[in-house]
Amino acid sequence: MNKRKIINDPVYGFISIPTELVFDLIEHPYFQRLRYIKQVGMTHLVYPGALHTRFHHALGAMHLMRTAIETLRDKGHEITNDELEAVTIAILLHDIGHGPFSHALERHIVKGISHEDISVLLMNRLNETFGGRLDMALQIFNDTYPKRFLHQLVSSQLDMDRMDYLNRDSFFTGVSEGVISSERIIKMLNVAEGNIVVEEKGIYSIEKFLIARRLMYWQVYLHKTVVSAEQMLGKILKRARELAVAGETLFATPALSHFLVNQISREMFIADEAHLKIFTCLDDTDIMSAVKVWTGHKDKILAELCTRLIQRKLYHVDITATPADEHTVTELRLHASKRYNLSMEEAEYFAFTDGISNYAYKADEGSILILKNNRQTIDITAASDNFNLQALARPVEKYILCYTKDLN
Repeated sequence: MNKRKIINDPVYGFISIPTELVFDLIEHPYFQRLRYIKQVGMTHLVYPGALHTRFHHALGAMHLMRTAIETLRDKGHEITNDELEAVTIAILLHDIGHGPFSHALERHIVKGISHEDISVLLMNRLNETFGGRLDMALQIFNDTYPKRFLHQLVSSQLDMDRMDYLNRDSFFTGVSEGVISSERIIKMLNVAEGNIVVEEKGIYSIEKFLIARRLMYWQVYLHKTVVSAEQMLGKILKRARELAVAGETLFATPALSHFLVNQISREMFIADEAHLKIFTCLDDTDIMSAVKVWTGHKDKILAELCTRLIQRKLYHVDITATPADEHTVTELRLHASKRYNLSMEEAEYFAFTDGISNYAYKADEGSILILKNNRQTIDITAASDNFNLQALARPVEKYILCYTKDLN
């Protein structure tokens, strides 16, 4: 069988599957599941074109990784073919642990274990399946491989993951502010003192990369309507979990039912491989099919929220720099209590507060280093004459007030 396939990608053009092992990993059910998980969750309710998947993103990140390694080799850095295949696998599988609508799922259903944890568990399982051929990929992914710059290409503040999702999400949403010069940035990459660095002439491309990331967060990922939809889905899953634990009968696929009924800790998830196996059966279809059926459930809170999500009658969201006035929140809950004949505690499903934050650049999580012409390295915020970058290094935290529009 010919396993050297070519995939036509709308962002980069033709992407080659480089080795038989990579082909077999892509063919594996764990990876094929990513075809049915949208990359940006509920964002299509704002930008209708944003229906691309984590499968698309993983292939795009793989393509950028191959380009980056080729660039570093051309600059004289020794990277063996085994290392090339391993880092290719590490970036290909970096999101394999994502569940459907991962943030809502992680907060309300699969609590205490992140998609990064699950990615490692699945990579370990794949390594067993493929007879240890993912050993080096796992070392790179876990940052235990001696050439640490390979891990930095997989996970850092300037990795192939971020470069692809900015380009890809911009393409499918149509938000041009997120477009970055990924090809130029990659051509400016180098290695100094064991770390990935950017040559000084690439500094303006990095500035644009950081600013684009900030704009994409506020214009796409944290758009108030996207936040509203994700909050509503989160409340739906929370209510469904409460009902399921209390013994209520809920329509759900076997995989979703498992996580609704059972309260599984991080330790339990890691210790019992059955949970991992069931998790790999979850995708967007499980969630949305349940939400559609729950519109007719006898529990009026669950039915009302599901109906609103399906019909896109979402929460009104106020995003502010200071917390909402407690009196205002209480009044909204009183109104919800009377309107829907609920207790004050139940009314919190229809009026509540939360917070959101955005870090465009976190210097304490590994700097983006600029390689000066004198061969010294310096952090991008110190190297740049753009004062906006110093502001981007500070966290932006905002408060949200959500309530159904009929309470206004």
